[in-house]
This record gives sequence, structure tokens and C-alpha cells, in this order.
Amino acid sequence: MDPALDTWDFSSSLISLWINRFYIYLGFAFGFSLWICFQIVIRKQNKNLQEKTIPKASQDLMTNGYISRPKKEVFVSGVKIFYGSQTGTAKGFATVLAEALSSLDLPVAMINLKDYDPDDHLVEEVTSKNVCAFLVATYTDGQPPESAEWFCKWLEEAANDFRFGKTYLKGMRYAVFGLGNSVYVSHFNKVGKNVDKWLWMLGARRVMTRGEGDGNVVKSKHGSIEADFTAWKAKFISRLQALRKGEGKRCRGNCKKGKCESSQRGSEAAEPGSHVQEELHHRDAEEEEPFESSSEEESDAEDRQSRNSVIDVEDLGKIMDHVKKEKREKEQQEGETGVTRSTVKSEASERRAMITPALREALTKQGYQLIGSHSGVKLCRWTKSMLRGRGGCYKHTFYGIESHRCMETTPSLACANKCVFCWRHHTNPVGTEWRWKMDQPEMILKEAIENHQNMIKQFKGVPGVKEERFEEGMTVKHCALSLVGEPIMYPEINKFLKLLHECKISSFLVTNAQFPAEIRDLKPVTQLYVSVDASTKDSLKKIDRPLFKDFWQRFLDSLKALAAKQQRTVYRLTLVKAWNVDELQAYAELVSLGNPDFIEVKGVTYCGESSASSLTMANVPWHEEVVRFVCELVDLIPDYEIACEHEHSNCLLIAHKKFKIGREWWTWIDYSRFQELIQEYEDSGGSKTFSAKDYMAKTPHWALFGANERGFDPKDTRYQRKNKSKDISGC
Repeated sequence: MDPALDTWDFSSSLISLWINRFYIYLGFAFGFSLWICFQIVIRKQNKNLQEKTIPKASQDLMTNGYISRPKKEVFVSGVKIFYGSQTGTAKGFATVLAEALSSLDLPVAMINLKDYDPDDHLVEEVTSKNVCAFLVATYTDGQPPESAEWFCKWLEEAANDFRFGKTYLKGMRYAVFGLGNSVYVSHFNKVGKNVDKWLWMLGARRVMTRGEGDGNVVKSKHGSIEADFTAWKAKFISRLQALRKGEGKRCRGNCKKGKCESSQRGSEAAEPGSHVQEELHHRDAEEEEPFESSSEEESDAEDRQSRNSVIDVEDLGKIMDHVKKEKREKEQQEGETGVTRSTVKSEASERRAMITPALREALTKQGYQLIGSHSGVKLCRWTKSMLRGRGGCYKHTFYGIESHRCMETTPSLACANKCVFCWRHHTNPVGTEWRWKMDQPEMILKEAIENHQNMIKQFKGVPGVKEERFEEGMTVKHCALSLVGEPIMYPEINKFLKLLHECKISSFLVTNAQFPAEIRDLKPVTQLYVSVDASTKDSLKKIDRPLFKDFWQRFLDSLKALAAKQQRTVYRLTLVKAWNVDELQAYAELVSLGNPDFIEVKGVTYCGESSASSLTMANVPWHEEVVRFVCELVDLIPDYEIACEHEHSNCLLIAHKKFKIGREWWTWIDYSRFQELIQEYEDSGGSKTFSAKDYMAKTPHWALFGANERGFDPKDTRYQRKNKSKDISGC
């Protein structure tokens, strides 16, 4: 072969390739593009396959080719505890709840509703992932406490304002615990119910059924309001723990109808929690009664809505059968539950004691010696004073009681009023009738005397205590049934009084004028008191805060019943400056209604700051102001005059003129003569009666109004007055 020809062929091939290089480049580019597309498709298919086969939890570990720490979803970011309190109970519960939640490693904030502006901050809870707990008390007439007034007013207006809408608080989670007392039947836990309802109306979501604390130990589900809160707190913490795990989390609506992938993926993990949640929800439904729109009603409404949104005509019959079956089962279950509840409640009310463990602890700290399940005795400060020879109380000045021989007790710690000036700060229970376990009067009197004597024994050898008075003090001669509560509520009060008189102990019984029938049925006592704390219906409601709806009629009927008594009767007026000192004419009319033998007028005693009352030292009248009031009142009741004065107690005694013989007052009591008369009364079966004048005694000069001693016994060591003192006796 010719070498020149071979060279040309090779050269011509190179030239041809060079000339057609564009097409060659294009082919390579096209092939490379196909390869890239092929790789993309392969990788995408592998990725889809991987997503289907590898759990989502494992996928989250792979990010940009390296392993990163998994990002955990937060279901509860913290807890906010809102409280509205009048007496401090709700605040105390909020503190206890905050301490209990500290173990969950969650941020906890306590917020006083008084310092909270819902207009600016409440909507923030929609996205905060917080759980809000509201602890709110119900105050007088179903009103919120002062600290929660603005919050409740704003919430009510927002719930009824169309501009806010029904989804304004959608996303907010909350729970409510209300504090109240079921003796106020029409207003029981009204504030808690309203807050629960208004939040729900604005779209907020309950995490559990509302809790209701009851200060009435008879009807309280767990025996006391403290026990009610403890039970609710345990449920709240359990529910909170479930929420932190994501249990009970609602579907976001991204799933196809009937095929919720999120619930399917988490069904195995959520099943135990869901079971617990349903169990808790079921227990809540059993123990709590819904108010207008409870969480149970909401869930039922949602079920009905989802079930009835689209109904096939062919399925209508099956659905109706199902509904009827559910209704029959529910009625049967409610019937059985109702019988069980009534039986349990009846048995519990028969067994329940008035003094709960929490109440026993509180009263013991205050110095009470508790007796049985509903009685108590306490040593009066005037008893201690007279043991030292330092003077007695105003009853010593007015009626000749020996204070060091006086036992202050009560057979009933319960009361039917919640007076603003209550010197016990409302630590005692309240009620309108006797529903507690009852102790026998013999046991009450025996233990009362023993406890009183034991307290007297503690003063043996104390510097200043007079030996003769210590010995006298060991023998009880007088019993003041005015310690606390309403003694006349005790069903065996007449038998208790009879036992006192058999022991030669005089009886001074105080009632709050809310039990007229019991006053009419009361056997003779040494002296019967009725508290007349106000002279008009409005002021009585404001000051005494009675539990009875017909309190005013009961008050008037009690005064009429007092007028029918033949023994000594007393009106006791407590003056509260700026509250009840400007109703003189009305007081005079009440005097004519009850026609008492005596009228004690005393300035209110300030017992320190109390969240249960708004009284301050500004409400305590000066002694000169009390004297002025008494002088003006006497001018309106011509059958009465001022008889005695005890300046130290800021107290004066107005007496009926029948106890003024000649120019001398006979307001003191002949206690020996009374014991003879009461014995004759008992021996005659009640046929031989006696009057107040049958056992009166002459009043010493030093006890009279206007005397230099001003009610101080000159024999007492504390009598250190000068002969000249300012004259305030002139009316």
C-alpha cells in the first residue's frame, strides 16, 4: 500500500472530525444531560423508598449528610396560676399548687388577677403553649373578690361581645378551680362557673373539668375545701403530665378524611396515655356536675356534629337505633349512680363531724380547747386579768359576774352569719341548720369544765396571780355561751342549759337573731342576748352577711320572740364607724319591737388586719363618740336611761327604768336567787315561772355611768385613776 495514501486518510479523518466538532460536542452534552437526569430520577426514587421504609424518628437524625441532635416538640412550655382571693385561701392554694408543680421541671408563674390586664396579655396565651390554672373565690352575693373584679368584668364583656368572636382565645388551654360555700345555694361557686363558661365561650380549651371547693364541711365531697383542692390538684398534675407527652393533642386537619396518619403513627404509643386520659375524664365526669357548657357537653356536641354532618338515608335507621340505645343506657346508669350517690351522701352526712382536721389545727393554734366534734372552750383575757386582781370585763361592771370564775364556751362552732367584725376571722364553719354528728350535752359540759380548769391550773405560781382568786377560779360559776358560732343551733341546747343550772352555773347565751323558732322554744337562762348589729335590712346584710335569704324577717321575728321572754333580755349593739352609727330612729323602732331589759352599746373591737374584712382602725369609734350615740338614742326611747359604763371596753349599758328603784340602779344579778328560782321552775315542770326583777341586785356606785371609776372596780390593782377626770357624763 502506498504510504502517502495512508497519511491522507488519517489526515482527512482528523480534518473531518474538526470540521464536525460542533456535532460531537452536542452529542456529548446530550448524553451527559441524560446521565444527570437519570441520576436524579434514581436518587429521588431511593429517597421516596427510604421515606416509606425508615421511621420518621430515624429520618430526623439525618440532616445534610451528618447526624444532628433530634429536635423535640414542646407541648407545654409552662404553667401560669391566676388567683383571685378575698380571705387569702385562693392565694394559699395557688402557692401550694406552684410548689407541687416545681417537681415537673416546668416554669411556673403565680399571677394575682388584681395586677393582670387581660386586654393586653390574655390573648398571648393562645400561642404561648402555657397551661393556665384559674383559682377564683366567690364572695358576697356571688360577686368576685375585689382583686378579680376587673378581670371578671372584662371577661364577661368579651364573651358577650360579637367583635371578639368565638375563636378569640382558640389555642389557649386552661383549668378552673372555684372556691365557695354551698350554704349560699344560689351563689355557690358562681364566679368559678362564670370564668369557666366565659373562657370556653371565647374558644379556649379546657384541659380538665372544673373543680369546686366547698367550705361547707357537710356537703364538701372530700370533707373540707382543703381536701377538695388536694383532690383537684392531683388530677391537674396528672393531666399536665399527659399533656407534656403530647397525649390528647388534637389533629391539625391535614389528614385525609378517615385516615389520620398522625394518629395512626402514634396509635401504639398514645394508646396507654389515651386510656388513662379517658379514665381520668370519666372520673371527672362522675364527680363534677357540668355548668351550662361543660367539657363533657362540648365533646358530646363535637361527636354529634361529626356523626351527623353527612348522613346517608339508608344509614338513618341504624343511627337512630344507636342513639336510642345510648339514651337508655345513660338513663339507666344515671339512675343507678343517683341512688348510689344519695346513699353515700346520706351516710356521709350522718357520720361527718363539724370539726375537720384542717379546722382543728387552725382553731388549736388560736388557743381553743376543742371538745368532741363541734364544741370548744377558751380562756378569756379578762379571766386572766381578774386572776391577777387587775379588773374584770364589762359584764362584771354591768351584772356582777366574777370574770375569774367565768367559762367561755360554745356547743356549736358553726354560725349563720359572716360578720365583717368577726373577731375569729371566720375560721369557724357556717351553716343554716344542724347537719353534723352530734355529741351528748353531758360529755360537752364535763370536758368543757375539765379543759377550763386545766387552763386555770397553768396560772398556778405565775407572778401576780392572787391565791384566793386562783382557788375560786377552779370552780366555774358563770358560763358565757358566746365564744364563737351560734350556740342555739345545737339541738340539745335546752338540756345543756339544764345541766349548767344543775351545776349552779349561771348562763349567758348570745344569739345572732336568725333562729326565731329556737328562741321561742328556749328554756329560761340567766340572761339572753340578741345581737342587733344594724337597724335596716341593707345595713344588716352589709355588716352581718347572713346566709339566710329571709334574714331580715328572721331578724324581726327573733326580736318579737325575745319580747315574750320573762327572764332578763339584752340587745347587744356593736357600733362600726361609718357603717351603722347614723340609724338612730331605726334603732329606736327595733327597741320598741323587742322591748329588751337592757341594751349594751359597744364600739367595735379591731382585731387586726384580715382579708375577710375591710375594717380598719378608722372604723373604731372613740369612747366619746359611743357616749354621744347612746345619749342621742336614749332621747328617742323614753322608757330607758343610761345605767353603767365600762370605759376600758368602750361600752355602755342602757337599762329599762323598771330596774331603777328610787334613785338607785339594780342591774346586777343575785346569782344565788336565780339558782333557787330555776330549781323551782324545773321542779314544777315549767309551770312556776319567774321574771327578771325576781333576781336583780343593787349596782355599786363605781359601776354607774358618770362615776369617776368609769367602770373599774376600786378593789382592783389596775385602778389608778385620779380623783379628777374629764366629765363626759352629761348628755
